[in-house]
Amino acid sequence: MNNLIAFHTIIKKEIHRFLRIWPQTLLPPAITTALYFLIFGKLIGDRIGNINGVSYMDYIVPGIILMSVISHSYANVVSSFYSTKFQRNIEELLVAPIPNWVILFGYVGGGIARGLLVGLVVTGISLFFAEINVNNIAITISVYFLTATLFALAGFINAVFADSFDDISIIPNFVLTPLSYLGGIFYSVSMLPEIWQQISLANPILYMINAFRYGLIGVSDVNIQLAYIITAGFILFLTLLSLLLLHKGIGIKN
Repeated sequence: MNNLIAFHTIIKKEIHRFLRIWPQTLLPPAITTALYFLIFGKLIGDRIGNINGVSYMDYIVPGIILMSVISHSYANVVSSFYSTKFQRNIEELLVAPIPNWVILFGYVGGGIARGLLVGLVVTGISLFFAEINVNNIAITISVYFLTATLFALAGFINAVFADSFDDISIIPNFVLTPLSYLGGIFYSVSMLPEIWQQISLANPILYMINAFRYGLIGVSDVNIQLAYIITAGFILFLTLLSLLLLHKGIGIKN
């Protein structure tokens, strides 16, 4: 019961944190999404035509939605947990009689909540530009949730190792953003030369975006089962790594 109360307290604090500053957490992705659809969907999309049998606007919608989920689930955890370290509030959690998994899942739960909420906002914006007919609701929801979970965990690990506020922006700017844009959001990998198609297959975000795209519009460049295996494998690895870091106190107790 105490663990459940602690978990509820952490996740409630995390959700209240990003809702309290909603003009900074929820409004920017809505504006950015509208610009994506106006520039890429309308101006450029009309010249490109169809990709894999669907209009260009419909094709980019799933990728833009999931890109928002990725960036915001990651950003919420990395900024929140690092702030807890920086302000020395982490010491209160470490001396409390709660297991490490409660701390981890509390912060990750907050990241998932923000990622999913931002994804819903972006989805709502996309309805003004495209007609979404969900192809497979189970795949859509499961990939949506698993992706938010994966990048919330990644944000937690980044926060553990970060020594300054500059450190929490390096991964999003130099890793997540390039991988997202090269993950097939605005194009099909089948349009690339053979060598670049093979290189693209090493990008894990490619599998998540295509699995989500299949769930929404029934089009994918990758095997859906493989996408689930890769996503679940990363979640398991990052969960175990996060718990190990908390147990060892790396980046926290020093």
